[in-house]
Amino acid sequence: MTDHVLSVEEMRAAERAAMDSGVSEWQLMQRAGGGAADWIWRIAAGRAVTVLCGPGNNGGDGYVIAETLQRRGLTVTVVAPVEPASETARRARDGFSGEIAKTLVSSSGEVLVDCLFGYGLSRKVEGEFAKLLELACPSHSIRIAIDVPSGIFADSGEWLGASHRYDHTLALGAWKRAHFLMPARADMGNTRLVPIGLDLKDPAERLSERPRIHPPEPDSQKYTRGLVAVVAGEMPGAPLLSSLAAMHAGAGYVKLFSDHSHPDAPAELVIEDGALGEALDDERIGAVLIGPGLGRGSEARDRLRAALNSGHNLVLDADALHLLDRAMLDGADPAKMVVTPHDGELAKLCETFDITATDKRDRAIGLRDATGLTVLAKGPDTLLAPAQGGVVYFPQGSSWLSVAGSGDVLAGMIAARLAVTGDAVGATQEAVWLHQEASRLAGPSFTAGQLADAVRAALALFL
Repeated sequence: MTDHVLSVEEMRAAERAAMDSGVSEWQLMQRAGGGAADWIWRIAAGRAVTVLCGPGNNGGDGYVIAETLQRRGLTVTVVAPVEPASETARRARDGFSGEIAKTLVSSSGEVLVDCLFGYGLSRKVEGEFAKLLELACPSHSIRIAIDVPSGIFADSGEWLGASHRYDHTLALGAWKRAHFLMPARADMGNTRLVPIGLDLKDPAERLSERPRIHPPEPDSQKYTRGLVAVVAGEMPGAPLLSSLAAMHAGAGYVKLFSDHSHPDAPAELVIEDGALGEALDDERIGAVLIGPGLGRGSEARDRLRAALNSGHNLVLDADALHLLDRAMLDGADPAKMVVTPHDGELAKLCETFDITATDKRDRAIGLRDATGLTVLAKGPDTLLAPAQGGVVYFPQGSSWLSVAGSGDVLAGMIAARLAVTGDAVGATQEAVWLHQEASRLAGPSFTAGQLADAVRAALALFL
């Protein structure tokens, strides 16, 4: 399967299981090296290649890559500062018919293939290996990492030592967490998966697959299509953005519960004022969104309590995440709620719920486990911790999404999809994909309003 995301230990277990079933380590190395070489052959397009080989099996993959490319007619230079440490890697080294250098020659090639260290690295890269990378990365115009860039801790995406930027990263056998987590993700370039025939089942962590969004049923009407209630507060702009996004993301009816005047609101948006608790008594509501523009005063707390007590599917964003505490969750059903924190809001929630984890993935899981909420941890490395367990990762979106108001747009889209489907995990994934596609359609340097306008065109691409 191409959607599995494995930890270091899970990857080792998968390789052991393959060998226990009769596949030799040498066969796995040939599959990995041969599959990676196919990609490198295309990328190199006739250019000379330098392959850096380390002492472990990642280095063994490098020797297989080098021999495969050399047989296809490319000029290949292998640089290996130390001898292979494993029998399989030595066999790969012995199978390379070219010369092996211990140090880098400045004119070695234009394409660098980094096979110094693979997914199992847990210590800082230093000494001769660090110096080799410092020389090799800047001197090659195209840089390709095999499995993960040397120096990356595959379970967290942290750099162990100096960082280097690559144009391509070829994951071997299965995705690793680092392929989707910052800071490593920013330095990996284009990522591709090289299957090696592992039998992977029931992933606890996986890559979100592009969704198929179904059109309304033939007998649909505005209420069965999904009624979204957006709860406004002190600031009128953010909830209006969320409402516009919800209208374009497939909801049949969007109501904005607000005491503000909204002269710039579209005619199609229904705006209601008055007692919030009574308004939320409407059984036809499919999802409630609260937080954008809510404020953090006593009135905001009262509005949040009313939303939590409504019994509806709920999306909590922005200010609501600063107000939420254990007492507020008493009597509420967290299984019906999605929270959408960015890094700062996630840190605040972890403080509120006594979660001591320091990295993003562990914080999201800790918050999920402590509360029962479905947690969408937003950012350039967005990930989802569903209430039912596991982790869902997403392909990297456009960096142009780093604009004020884009989170308000995403929250409105999640509320719309939740109102339509009633499935918190599925709706959140649909919204993230729509959000990323809308950013592509909006072009560079868009505003949040322009992003919301692009949601409708993005939705058409998933039908």
